[in-house]
Amino acid sequence: MKTLVLAASLAAIFSAGAAFAETIKIGVTPGPHAQIMEKVKEVAAEKGLDLEILEFSDYVVPNQALADGDLQANSFQHQPYLDNQVADRGFELVSVAQTVNFPMGIYSKKLKSLGELADGATISIPNDPTNGGRALLILADKGLIKLNAEAGLKVGPADVTENPKNLEFAELDAAQLPRSLDDVDASVINTNYALEAGLDPGKDPIARESEKAPYINVIAVRAVDKDAEWVKTLVEAYHSQPVKDFIAAEFKGAVVPAW
Repeated sequence: MKTLVLAASLAAIFSAGAAFAETIKIGVTPGPHAQIMEKVKEVAAEKGLDLEILEFSDYVVPNQALADGDLQANSFQHQPYLDNQVADRGFELVSVAQTVNFPMGIYSKKLKSLGELADGATISIPNDPTNGGRALLILADKGLIKLNAEAGLKVGPADVTENPKNLEFAELDAAQLPRSLDDVDASVINTNYALEAGLDPGKDPIARESEKAPYINVIAVRAVDKDAEWVKTLVEAYHSQPVKDFIAAEFKGAVVPAW
């Protein structure tokens, strides 16, 4: 009888945990995304979901790795970037939850304000179409340039219609932008890479992106997995109060929860 009871108990335990029998691999970029995911991992573990966090140093590989099945999810990109990747590369990836917003900043080692930009000044921006366009939209919002309105969010230097200061744009890999500050007059840098380079997104930028910008980050998975139980648990863990409290305490407004 004892043997039967023990067997039934074990069966119940394994049945309850069957959905999370394997570790879920999730890709992030270094800095805030990785730090936040470590906290999510703690919460997810309490819900029976084990996360293996893998860091990627650029924005290109995590989506390819997810599409190839080397990851089950990633959390590093905003919706416009994911949309662009899906359209350009044919990935069958979807977002399943909004996470945080990182207001992009304009940084400089030479200037204290945008008003000090000289004629012909060089500004470095990300070289990927989505974040490069985002940087140009910030410069347009600050009145430095005007852009072709028909291009929407997918703007590039060729879409600049007015450039009264004759600004030059140096397009660089997003992760390399902080290193360019010695060589350019200003740089428009994603918050995660600014933090990784020791910059303070709350104090150091000479200008910041409007909070109304449509660049909220997301968790992405393969389309075939979007209704999986582990996805629901991952989202619940991310959207938990302990994670929100961690973000507030750790980043002090430089990273903003979007839920």
